This record gives sequence, C-alpha cells and structure tokens, in this order.
Amino acid sequence: MSMTALTPVFAEIWLAIAGLALLMVGAFRGDKSTRLVIALTTVAFAVALILVLIPGPGTTIVFNGLFIADSFAVFMKSLILIGAGLTLVLGLGFIRREKMERIEYPVLLLFATLGMMMMVSANDLISLYMGLELQSLALYVIAAFQRDSLRSTEAGLKYFVLGSLASGMLLYGCSLVYGFTGATRFESLALLFADGGHGVVSAGVVIGIVFIVAGLAFKVSAAPFHMWTPDVYEGAPSPVTAFFSVAPKIAAMALLLRVMMQPFGGLADQWLQIIVFISIASMVLGAFAALPQNNIKRLLAYSSIGHVGYALLGLAAGSVSGIRGILLYLAIYLAMSVGVWGCVLAMRRQNRMVEGISDLAGLSRSNPMLAMAMAIFMFAMAGIPPLAGFFGKFYIFLSVIEAGLYGLAVVGVLSSVVAAYYYLRIVKVMYFDEAADPFDSPMGREVSVIVGATALFVLFFFVYPAPLLQGAQAAATALFP
Repeated sequence: MSMTALTPVFAEIWLAIAGLALLMVGAFRGDKSTRLVIALTTVAFAVALILVLIPGPGTTIVFNGLFIADSFAVFMKSLILIGAGLTLVLGLGFIRREKMERIEYPVLLLFATLGMMMMVSANDLISLYMGLELQSLALYVIAAFQRDSLRSTEAGLKYFVLGSLASGMLLYGCSLVYGFTGATRFESLALLFADGGHGVVSAGVVIGIVFIVAGLAFKVSAAPFHMWTPDVYEGAPSPVTAFFSVAPKIAAMALLLRVMMQPFGGLADQWLQIIVFISIASMVLGAFAALPQNNIKRLLAYSSIGHVGYALLGLAAGSVSGIRGILLYLAIYLAMSVGVWGCVLAMRRQNRMVEGISDLAGLSRSNPMLAMAMAIFMFAMAGIPPLAGFFGKFYIFLSVIEAGLYGLAVVGVLSSVVAAYYYLRIVKVMYFDEAADPFDSPMGREVSVIVGATALFVLFFFVYPAPLLQGAQAAATALFP
C-alpha cells in the first residue's frame, strides 16, 4: 500500500506511534515526567486534528474496506479530538492536587481516543468492534484511576462489568447479522438490505440489529441502558467524568449513526420503533430522575441521558436534516459540557473537591465570574434563546416535525420544560440563596481559559453559526450516498 493511499489513516497512525513513544518516555523517566507526557499528549491531539483535516472532501475506503474516510468522519473526529484535548488540559490541576500524576493517565486517554477514531471510520462489523474495544479497555482503567478512592474503584468495577455485558450483546448481534447474511462489510449489507431487504431479512437479522442497538445504546448511556451512568459519573475522578461526558459519547453516537444509516438504512422500518422508544425513555428519565438530585455530578449524569434522548430524535427522523441536527447538537453539547465540568472542577473548598448543589449557594457574591459562566451553561442546556443550546434543540425538533413525528416533538418539548427546572434551580441557588463559604481561589489558569472560551462560544454562537451549520450539513450528506 502506497503512502498516498494511507493519507486517510495518518491521524490514527500518528496517535498510535505517539502513544507508544510516550509509553517509552514514561518507562525511562517514571512518573516525574507526567506533566511532560500530558503536554506531549495534548500536542499529539492537535497534530492529529490537523491530519484529520488534510484529506479533503470525498470518500476514501482503505484496508480492504475496513476503514472509511469521509466528511462525516472528519467532522466527528474533529469533535472527539477537541473534546479529548480540552478535558485533558482541564484536569491538570486536579491530578496534581489528588496525587494522580502517573504517566498512564494521559496515555490511556490517548489510546481511548485512538479507539474512538477507529470507531467513527469503521466500515465493517469487525473494525467496528475492534475500535470499540480499544476505547472501552482504556476507559475501564481510567474510571478507577484514583486507586485510593473507594468510589472511584467502585465506579471502575461497575463500568467494567456492565460494559463487558454491553460489548457481549454487541458482538452477539454482529455475529447474528453475519450468520444470516454472510457479510460484515457495510456496503455489502447495504446492498442486501436495500429497499427493505425483501427476501433477505429474517427474524435472525432483526434480532441481531436489536442486540447491536442495545450495545451501542449502552455506550451512549441511553435509557434503559443508562444504569452505569450516575454511579460512574459520581465515582470517577472529575476530569475523567468530564472526558466520559464528551469524547466517548460523541464517538458512540457517531458509530450509531453510521451503522443505522448505512448498512441498516434500508431496514429503517425494522429499527425505527426501537430508536423512538429509547429516545422517549432517555428524555423522560433525564428530565424526571434529575429533579431530586443534590449531587452536581449525578445531576449532570441524568442531564447527559436526557441530551442523548434529544439527539436520538434526529435519528428517528431519518433524514439529512435530522442527522445535521444531531451533529450540530453534539458540537454545541461539547462546548456546554466542557464548560460545565470546568466549573465543577473549580468547586474546591479547603483544598477539597465539593459536589453538592448547595455548595454553590451565593456563588454570585463570592465569585461572580464563575457564577455567570455556570449560569450561561445552565441556560444553554435548558435551551433558552439566544444561547447555543436553543439552536441545537431547534434544528433537532425542526427535523422531527418535517418527518411528521409530531408526538415525538411534543414529548421532546415537554421534557425540555421539565428539565429546565433543575437547570434554573442551580442558577437560583447561585444568585438568591444565602452565601456558603467561598471556593478556593484561584481556579487555575487552564480552567479559567477553557471555561471562558466555551462560555463565549455558547453565548455568541447565534452571531455567526454558518461554519458549523455548513460542516454539519456536509457531514450529514456523506451518510446518504
């Protein structure tokens, strides 16, 4: 294979080589090189982002059909790399204070990101599973990375057990599809299932698709496969939770979109009701289960489940505008989520992390800038115009209405209204409750910069949304050959 043919895979090759090199740096220099390895990992993500953007428009398939590079992959990989880089930088102060300075942390994040990029470009059921497992194995370890914390260890164990179950379901579904069709390539499956797959689709294929959807629904933490999310979000170290809430979720959603729209696109009638059920369940659970929460990390866990439900509305629409809405929503969710977790990481009192919503009481008086940033993110997540979160939901709901799924749109709007309560409750606590003890200051330069940048993006997105809309449109079109 020529070097030119490998151009679409340069980013993945680069990350693999960088990961091995950083392991060698850590092996020879020990944990005292952790800050250097983190800095080099961030640089590796930046270089990978440049390499992702190099190939240009068009679709390229390499490695005998296992790997595909198209506009959709470029868009989603860009979000993954940006999310991974930002969350890695966000955690610098935390890992230093919590004695987590070990070189394995950034390297595991790098290999998890490599697995996510392989997932996004998977063009075969085999490469799909390989990328998914490369991501998952690294995530199981970093969930329990704070070894001295009982909660972190418990979170890692729960994630490992339930994640292994989901991986088994996914693999079983893939094996059923292969057993009843004799194909694993996405193009081959798409040809078999074109126009509803008359004469080809059997009960075994449908059951296989159900298992695949269930396995991927676990990875995006959609209800009723969400049971790991609140415990892992609360128990894992906060920078790890920030990473979980962004990069793996975007990668799993990208994989779900590609699998449903390309190999199984002709069987939409068979799987549409499953997606509709998962979407409704996620929105309703995310809205109501978060209401009684007093821990900010658990609340954000249920909030993320609700956001997945909104995103899945676009998949239920099954149109280019629906997929475009999902991609735009994920890009905006990336900024909102990174910003919120930056604010959570700034919640320190007497050099200890605090996680109670009541700990935010009176924050507007002790730290007005942090309170304003948190309020911007809360209003955006609630979908209050003219913030970016409103436009994310607007394009999703618009695609659902265009598809004639009016009942689904009504459920989505009502769920948003209920969810707005717990977002506005946080704003009320910060601005109207009696002040609690102030947080430690300063919050850290890197956290301040990232929180400020994401807040400005969310606040002024409406001024010039065209580049993101155009990128999402091109990426969505790539899924509809």
